[in-house]
Amino acid sequence: MEDTHEVKPDESATSLTGRVDAALDRKGYTTWGLRVRAAVAVVAVTVVAAGAGTFLVDNLTNAFGPDSVCGGAVSADLLNDALGPGKVSDQAFGDGHLRNGSALCMAKVSSGVFGDERSVTVELRKNPDLSVVAQDSEARLFGASANGGASGAAFDHRAWALLPQGCDSGQRVTVRADRGERPGAGKLAALAVSTADRIAAQQGCGTSPMPAPHQLSPAGQDHDLDRNAVCGLPGITVPETPGGPVFRETVTTATDPMWTCLIRSDANPRSSISFTIGTEPRLLLPAPPKDEPSVGRARWIKPDEMVATCQGRPTYFRMDLNGFWDLVPDSKTTWTQFLTAGGKAIGCEPIV
Repeated sequence: MEDTHEVKPDESATSLTGRVDAALDRKGYTTWGLRVRAAVAVVAVTVVAAGAGTFLVDNLTNAFGPDSVCGGAVSADLLNDALGPGKVSDQAFGDGHLRNGSALCMAKVSSGVFGDERSVTVELRKNPDLSVVAQDSEARLFGASANGGASGAAFDHRAWALLPQGCDSGQRVTVRADRGERPGAGKLAALAVSTADRIAAQQGCGTSPMPAPHQLSPAGQDHDLDRNAVCGLPGITVPETPGGPVFRETVTTATDPMWTCLIRSDANPRSSISFTIGTEPRLLLPAPPKDEPSVGRARWIKPDEMVATCQGRPTYFRMDLNGFWDLVPDSKTTWTQFLTAGGKAIGCEPIV
């Protein structure tokens, strides 16, 4: 037998209303005014909870933007990737235009109402010579041929990347983590390359955007100086120094976009000798050779720097003697050795 009882539409609504009224009666909301106040309280709590959620999301993440900082030069996503989640902001110094190389910018990430601020300082620099990279012997390098045009060097706490092909040479973006942060070489390299791309777009140069570097060389390691093959280059020799300090050398493990070796001693940390080769033409501002006696095919462009053509491209050689003069008693001989051995190591045609 079929159940012929029909529930009218208003019966279920009436039943639900009755149950709500009974629940409110049990809680003491026995009058219309009290029930209105209860409803208002529920709405207020809901609004406060939603507002608190929005406040926390805005302070703990960058969900509400901005997409970039430092005048559009720094990607917020890559900044979060390097420094962790949080609200992204910036603080500019100078005229505020990184694309002109006349300013620097602090890109920040903060999370929570009590701060927890992390930051990197971003700058566009112009390199007049190889002295700016002579100390980078421990860097992890990434070369253009293996990284889609991206070229530079990275450490756990800082990195630099050259502007793309088609922009004026000698321009590099540097990013340096502040307050002891060490985001890692890979993340800082990606941030530096992205910033170089964005600055190139602002300058209206560069043939195409560069991808994040994926092939970084191992870091250079400190080891004892080999006096018969200085910096790992057979042909460069230095004399023995009986009773002198113990020397150590650190050499990059790759040669693109540059190669550098730094010789130091704990006995005199302020003194050093460095040999540097710039193999990427984008690395330096072009400088005309001087009308001075050359060494083979190499021509002087500065007192400590020479240029030679290698595989059809300008290649720069630099030797800095900041003390330890007894290791290089005859600089002309050492220069000849350096150009010969260094040129061979990078696949250059004979220079001397």
